[in-house]
Amino acid sequence: MDATILTTRLLLGEIAENDHAFILELLNTKGWLQFIGDRKVRTKEEAVQYIKKILAIGTIKYWVVRLRDTKAAIGIVSFLKRDYLEHFDLGFAFLPQYEGKGYAFEAAGEVLKRARENHPIVLATTIAENKKSIALLLKLGFVFKEQVVNGKDRLHVYTTQETSKL
Repeated sequence: MDATILTTRLLLGEIAENDHAFILELLNTKGWLQFIGDRKVRTKEEAVQYIKKILAIGTIKYWVVRLRDTKAAIGIVSFLKRDYLEHFDLGFAFLPQYEGKGYAFEAAGEVLKRARENHPIVLATTIAENKKSIALLLKLGFVFKEQVVNGKDRLHVYTTQETSKL
């Protein structure tokens, strides 16, 4: 997929080490900690290492979502292959002050559209309590597929194809 993606209001660029301040902030927001989990990233150095780990794995793609006009980093969209899922997984997270403005729908929708050119089935996971993410997944056209247990997490898996077609 493209390294840089433009939408009407957004610029999505591949994550880079110089995104460490934004990643440090995002990974320590209430929403990330509650719905995604504590990655124990508390310093600039830990944020840089977190990004290096992402960049070193070939099956992970992270885009930093920026406002086109100010270039301010507001969120991420990810596309990755998880060991416990059969297909690639779409993910997203945004700073709280940018939620509810349609940015996640715009960014994730564009990544999903491009991903489906090579991956007819795309999955997404979340926990049942993450109502905002579930609402966005449904708006993007995902449907609930199943519940899986991964370690201590009980995840709801959504798919771009109805389960009867899988």
